[in-house]
Amino acid sequence: MKKTALHDEHIALGAKMVEFGGWEMPVQYKSILEEHKATRSSAGIFDVSHMGQVFVSGKDALNFLQYIVPQDVSTFNINCAHYCQLLNKNGGIEDDLIIYRLEDKYLIIVNASRRENDVERFLEHSKNFDAVIEDKSSELSMIALQGPNAHKIIEKAGIDDINQPKFFTVKKTKLFDCDIFLCRTGYTGEDGFEIISKNEDIVKIWRKLLEIGKDFSITPVGLGARDTLRLEAALCLWGADIDETTTPLEADLGWSVPKNKKEPYIAKDIIMAQKTGAVPLRKKLFAFELKDRIIARHGAGIFLNGKKCGYVTSGTISPTLGKNIGLCLISFEGDCKNLATSLNTKEKSIGTIIQIMVRNKMYNAEIVKKPFVEKKYVK
Repeated sequence: MKKTALHDEHIALGAKMVEFGGWEMPVQYKSILEEHKATRSSAGIFDVSHMGQVFVSGKDALNFLQYIVPQDVSTFNINCAHYCQLLNKNGGIEDDLIIYRLEDKYLIIVNASRRENDVERFLEHSKNFDAVIEDKSSELSMIALQGPNAHKIIEKAGIDDINQPKFFTVKKTKLFDCDIFLCRTGYTGEDGFEIISKNEDIVKIWRKLLEIGKDFSITPVGLGARDTLRLEAALCLWGADIDETTTPLEADLGWSVPKNKKEPYIAKDIIMAQKTGAVPLRKKLFAFELKDRIIARHGAGIFLNGKKCGYVTSGTISPTLGKNIGLCLISFEGDCKNLATSLNTKEKSIGTIIQIMVRNKMYNAEIVKKPFVEKKYVK
């Protein structure tokens, strides 16, 4: 397994390590519950160096990106970030990405388990463009600092509020005399930052943030709490809630796909047909809340009037709400077409009762609005 530059720091902090996307990563340090609540109430610090960092430059960098994602990259302002998807020819999501437009190039953040696939796809499609693809993932590390005290920690570290990037923007700056990209993004639903630096600087940054953060109740956080935090915020996980068989519209990510982008892109005909309603969705991602105190894990069957019509993609107990929550994909095809008519629009779907099979027993759940916990981004 691969190890991040912070691996020894996690061991020293007593972290329990697990395999994730080919990397040895901390799943928890003390308690998933404690780490989750600390992020919501004060500040959590995460090693997310397993994520990939790919730079795109060259005369045709914009045209290249316009072709590989459905989002309109021509509208991206300098130093701004956008949530995008890399699609296959059938409109399925090969990966979800964050694309930053820098002054002279673009930075794409890719999922750890998808890095090799994504880079291969980038290189394949770049042959038709004057664009340079540089995978810097092995040279760079990344820390996430999330929670209501995150901005206070960054301020005490030397970057005051007025000079901190706004939500979904990035700033090239210095932290503890180290060159970094300071991004106001995250995967928790809380305000916070992601810090990208050279591998050789990341231990220094990690240690200093932990030291400064003591005054603000900072807590190291592993993958366990990262998952419960993102699920409360109803943020999708590739390989669970979204994958190569699900389009952005079916994943309820239609808000991210513009209707009037003129340039062609991969699977545009499929995506636009779904976007305009010319072709009905085959399935759709919904949020649910169980009535009983039982957790419905990935793969549990979803039933409508006794007929299996889908499955749970993610499920957990919400530490913030004390309720059992999850996301599920429900089919709109075949025998399920008539049964799912109440789910065709967002307004109609809320309050619909579904059944979930857990350990050979049926439990009632209710379709609810997303997110489960209000997002606290600083705009």
